[in-house]
Order: sequence, then structure tokens, then C-alpha cells
Amino acid sequence: MPGEFELIARLAERLPLSRRTILGAGDDCAILAPSRGPGLFTIDSVVEGVHFDLRWSTPEALGARALAVNLSDIAAMGGRPRACVVNVAIRRGLTAAFFDRLYAGLKSEARAARIDVVGGNITRARELAITIAVLGDAGAQVLRRDAARIGDEIFVTGTLGDAAVGWRILSGKIRAPQAVRKFLVGRFIRPTARLMAGERLASIRPVPAAIDISDGVMQDLGHILERSGVGAELDARALPLSPAYRAVMGGDLSLALGGGEDYELLFCIRPGYRESVLARRLRVGVHRIGRIVRGKRLRILGADAPRIAGFDQLRARA
Repeated sequence: MPGEFELIARLAERLPLSRRTILGAGDDCAILAPSRGPGLFTIDSVVEGVHFDLRWSTPEALGARALAVNLSDIAAMGGRPRACVVNVAIRRGLTAAFFDRLYAGLKSEARAARIDVVGGNITRARELAITIAVLGDAGAQVLRRDAARIGDEIFVTGTLGDAAVGWRILSGKIRAPQAVRKFLVGRFIRPTARLMAGERLASIRPVPAAIDISDGVMQDLGHILERSGVGAELDARALPLSPAYRAVMGGDLSLALGGGEDYELLFCIRPGYRESVLARRLRVGVHRIGRIVRGKRLRILGADAPRIAGFDQLRARA
């Protein structure tokens, strides 16, 4: 394993950069060209033994996932990613070749999202951890959690619960037919940040409230309700479930409601939009799952679903 500075130089080679970056990795700070409007800033970590196990996927997939979960926060605000810095905490037993592959996955995800990797840091730790701070540009309107209004309809992109099932398959907690295992595990290992959908959603007036689904629909919808001072009715029968989810879970909605790790977008928008119209506009599948109502409670409608959950109950499940 090379020394710290040698490894930094090795990993910094051929980092994706655009004209927005005046100076990338190599100095004490990166230099970015000034942005025309407000900026977005977020940070998140993935930690070995908490968020991933190295036996579950390739180093390339881990590098891509570490960036994708941060990009999802930018998508949830309707922004466009601009630049990021990466801190890698390294434990014993990992080779330089492993980190070459990890950064290859990260660079590939960065190129696809058109984000510059402008620097970072290496440190020693007991567990492998990847922390990424992302800077993004906000458009004329920003998606926020405090913008839900009584009467709004609640929609989600994609399907729900797949990643939670995939995580449990990898953990040995659930057995799945081989025909659906790859899809479900892939939804956990390689999440998709809905950047285009978020940016297009932010162009709608009045601007919707939105959040990305990292902790599960109930928990994340609860964040919107708390910030907006409203309640909601959620129809469990309307949750979009993939055929793979149904093949494993049948009619059990628990992971679709509370499993997390989907990184889909949940948004609250004025009534009158058809699913098909929104799907064409956002370029991703969209389903209506409920509506915003008066009060400060989330009511779940549908068979085998918990009937009512207050904010304290939602937080207790986190």
C-alpha cells in the first residue's frame, strides 16, 4: 500500500473536470468559477459495517453508490450538481488496486452526472468510510420540505421497497428466487439519483414540496409534514411495487412503507396532474399515493397498514 500523499496523487489522476473548475485537486483548496445563483451544499457518508459490506459488491459499485446517495440530495432540491470533494477513511487490509477500482466507479458516476471531483483527503480508521461533500447550483425555484399545502396530491417516482428487500437478501434475512434477486440487490447496490426529474419538477409553479426517500416513505413524508405543519392521508394500496418486490414480499407492504434506501423522489403538488403527464415531464414513472390534509398526522389507508402515525411515532422508527 503506498503512502498517503502517493495514494492521493494516484487517485486524483484524471479526475473529471469542466470549465466550472479553475483549479482542481493538488492545492490546499480547489478554485471554482462563481455561480450565477444560489448554491446547494450537502454531505453524507457511507461506512463499512453500517451501510455496506465489501462482500456484497465490487469496489466500482461502492464508489458509484457513495456519490449517488449524495447526488440524490441535490435532486431532492431540484438542483444541478457542480463539484464535490471526497474523504476516504482507510483501514488495514485494503490494497492500492482496491482504491483504484473504487475511484473508477466514483469517476464514472461523476461523469454521468456531470459533476467535477475537485479534491479530497485520505485518513486512517478502523473501518472503511467514504464521505462526500457536494456543491450544487439551484435554479430559479428550489424544492423544499416546507412547501406542502392542504389539498396537494402526493406522488413518488419509480417503485418502492426494492432496495430494502435487496439489503435484506444480501444480509441473509430474506431468501429470493434467482430470477428477481439480481434486480432487487441491484436497486440497493446501485441507486439512481433522480437529477433530471428533480430539476424538471422545480420548474413547476407553484413549486412542489419534495424529499428523496432514504429512510422510507413514512419517515420521509413525515419530515415534509413536520416542516410544512400539515397532515396527510396515504393510500397503501396505491404504492408502486415492482413485480420483483411482489414475488418476494407478496402483499406485505412493510418494506415499501418503511424500508428506505430507494432514493426515489416524493413530492407534493397542486391537484390536477395526471400520472402520465408527470411521467412524461419528469421522464420517469410516477404514481399518486395520497394527499395533504389538515392536522399534523399521517393516516395510512389500506389493508394491513398501520392506521395512524404521529410525528413522534415516525421518529421512533428511524
